[in-house]
Amino acid sequence: MAGNLSKAKDQRIFSRSNSRKSVMSQILIDYYKAIENSSAKMLDAARAEDWEGVMRYEGACAVLIEQLRCRAKTEALDASTRQEKTRIMQRILCNDAQIRYLAEPWLDHFESKFEGQQLLH
Repeated sequence: MAGNLSKAKDQRIFSRSNSRKSVMSQILIDYYKAIENSSAKMLDAARAEDWEGVMRYEGACAVLIEQLRCRAKTEALDASTRQEKTRIMQRILCNDAQIRYLAEPWLDHFESKFEGQQLLH
């Protein structure tokens, strides 16, 4: 009888531990999804040549990335959410490449405007 109670208690603890890991994994994935969403908005802004909008969403991404870094120090993803993270990261990198491609002419124009001028830091 005592062995059965101990076993049941161990199972509850294991179940709670797995449940906590699942919740923590979901929290981390939600950060990745928010970063992906912000990068998609950056891409939309770049397509519209709204460079101030691009910078706003870039700032939002930076805040989310920093928050994710802090959370990821103490929490880890389980196997299934690691796969989801990989898919999300691939979409973020694709968005980033498209944003860079769209921004290149604007950056060239910006650099030519200030060519020969010394910028103060």
